Amino acid sequence: MPKTKAKSKLFILDTNVILHDSECLDNFQDNDIVIPISVLEELDQFKRGNEQIHYNARDFLRQLDTLSNKDSNSDAKSLGKNQGTVKVVVNHHWHPDVEASFQDDNPDHRILNCAYKLAEDNPDKDVVLISKDTNMRLKARSLKLYSEDYATDKVESIEKIYSGVRLIENFSSEAIDQLYGEQAFIYPELNEALSNPIPNENFILRNGQKSGLATYCPRREHLVRVDKTQAYGITPRNAEQSFAIKSLLDPEIKLISITGKAGTGKTLLALAAALEQRSNYRQIYLARPIIPLSNRDIGYLPGDIQSKIDPYMKPLFDNLSFIKHQFKKNDERAKKIDELLEYEKLVITPLAYIRGRSFQKVFFIVDEAQNLTPHEVKTIITRAGEGTKIVFTGDINQIDQPYLDSLSNGLSYLINRFTGQNMYTHITLQKGERSALAELASDLL
Repeated sequence: MPKTKAKSKLFILDTNVILHDSECLDNFQDNDIVIPISVLEELDQFKRGNEQIHYNARDFLRQLDTLSNKDSNSDAKSLGKNQGTVKVVVNHHWHPDVEASFQDDNPDHRILNCAYKLAEDNPDKDVVLISKDTNMRLKARSLKLYSEDYATDKVESIEKIYSGVRLIENFSSEAIDQLYGEQAFIYPELNEALSNPIPNENFILRNGQKSGLATYCPRREHLVRVDKTQAYGITPRNAEQSFAIKSLLDPEIKLISITGKAGTGKTLLALAAALEQRSNYRQIYLARPIIPLSNRDIGYLPGDIQSKIDPYMKPLFDNLSFIKHQFKKNDERAKKIDELLEYEKLVITPLAYIRGRSFQKVFFIVDEAQNLTPHEVKTIITRAGEGTKIVFTGDINQIDQPYLDSLSNGLSYLINRFTGQNMYTHITLQKGERSALAELASDLL
């Protein structure tokens, strides 16, 4: 029996896909793409601004403008060799079925109307609406339309996200003794459980009453002991925090991601390690993305620019204050923090304010990185100059950005793509250390 030829696909893009990834046109293989005119109208509202979505809107519109100048006799513009076409569809005449279901005239319903008509007019094709808006996808399916999330940069599953820490039970007792002897390292061949270790992977080694902490060093190709090292007055309280501080203080590791629920000490450890190494860097940057309330820009908030951003930066100042309070008031280390702030050697700022800059010899901490898109994470890392170390911290299960989830956010994407690189390491912090009450609330609520 002859094989039935698969239908070609026609993808309709929602506005949020473009704002998420301005280069999305390259990711649909040889299938055709349609941009409803309502999408262009929405993109027009995002042309001005300094956030990543504003850059994405401008970049996409420039791409579309370049394509529209080619082959003026055709509505559908070729995207290149072995790729499909893209065209803008102008159609505001309501289909009776859509009008009966959604009576409000808004951009979402116009995009749905466009997709519905295209599905009806192209029975030989699989028409698929691509949207990062869950509600939009549900509305599309209520009309019997195919609808999918934009999954090009999505991690396969939450279970497959690398944790950075492995527990090895029944490890050789003699090897643990060797690890805590004069050599402070053991070769991985001593135990089959350590075959093919990942570069900079962390191990909790146990044998009865004996236990040890070690990290696999890819440059020396053996396990190195991890001690409980203090960083600027902050002492690790569990194995994962010990791994984190070790990596943060390692000059050969240039990129680190630290994940964990609230209260595990992600940002605190990163900041303490940065202060400990302050003489090795020209500046310390502590930044976080601003997620506007109710999708409103911070311009809606009262006061000058500093008054607008202070509420978003307060958690970072809280971590700094916690470190200061580890010392007595007249301690030089506490005074040094004030001095670093005064002379802008330590800068706490919204992430949008550092866009476009290049960083030489900077210890750069990005807090709440789960609210970044994969493209934003790439943009930040590609700004790293010589001598720069970048640390991303966040909780992939606590996302405030409406079009991201635990699999599609930039932090998960970073972990998935960088695992195995010699200059990168990741640690998942498991235990909350803020307080017993905070830990219980994190687990139960």
